[in-house]
Amino acid sequence: MTETRTLVLIPARMAANRLPGKPLLDIGGLPMIVHVLRRAEAAQIGRVAVATDTPEIAAVVKSHGGEAVMTRADHPSGSDRIYEALGKLDPGTEAEIVVNLQGDFPTIRPENIRSVLTPLADPAVDIATLAAEIHTEEESTNPNVVKVVGSPVNAGRLRALYFTRATAPWGDGPRYHHVGLYAYRRAALERFVSLPPSALELQEKLEQLRAIEAGMRIDVTIVDTVPRGVDTPADLETARQILGSAALAKA
Repeated sequence: MTETRTLVLIPARMAANRLPGKPLLDIGGLPMIVHVLRRAEAAQIGRVAVATDTPEIAAVVKSHGGEAVMTRADHPSGSDRIYEALGKLDPGTEAEIVVNLQGDFPTIRPENIRSVLTPLADPAVDIATLAAEIHTEEESTNPNVVKVVGSPVNAGRLRALYFTRATAPWGDGPRYHHVGLYAYRRAALERFVSLPPSALELQEKLEQLRAIEAGMRIDVTIVDTVPRGVDTPADLETARQILGSAALAKA
């Protein structure tokens, strides 16, 4: 994948319901969006930019040496936002792979960002994503933990058959916690955003089901840990503790 032109886009907006203004919240002396930017840059897989509808976010990103692109405020999803950003940043269509990295993953490991590209070495795969094995009953039954049900391709990869908030699959054997980081072939992203929301997408409230229902292939790299998304004040405090401990360890 090193010869492939890859663009990493981080959608970020201020209007989060549970934690307003979260991209600019301080974690260990840096705004959260800057932590995510630094992780994406450390992955060294290609150009990195933040896609936002908020001038304050763009200004903070630029003040820390990052690239930002302004997008419309009325996008229904992060996928639509990164598609607009792709057109603005790469009008010459040089980028072949587009990575959508959520702006609330300040603790994601750079190596996990890199690993999302692995399934795209297979030309049959349209979209790649990540998951980690579930080890607790609480995760298995929690509807806020999205599960991916897939057929093994090899020891570290699944072909996704379904995504659900339910406890699935049934019976003995592993279950997998989906990590919302995606790598799209450019043509797959173009097709995805052109499709109307699907029936199962609306029922489960999971955007990736639109691709599954349209017959697009999503493969999943299995990673060791789930990066903690920051959606609540408790999540924010946890991220501060994790990144504060990491900073102390380096000191």
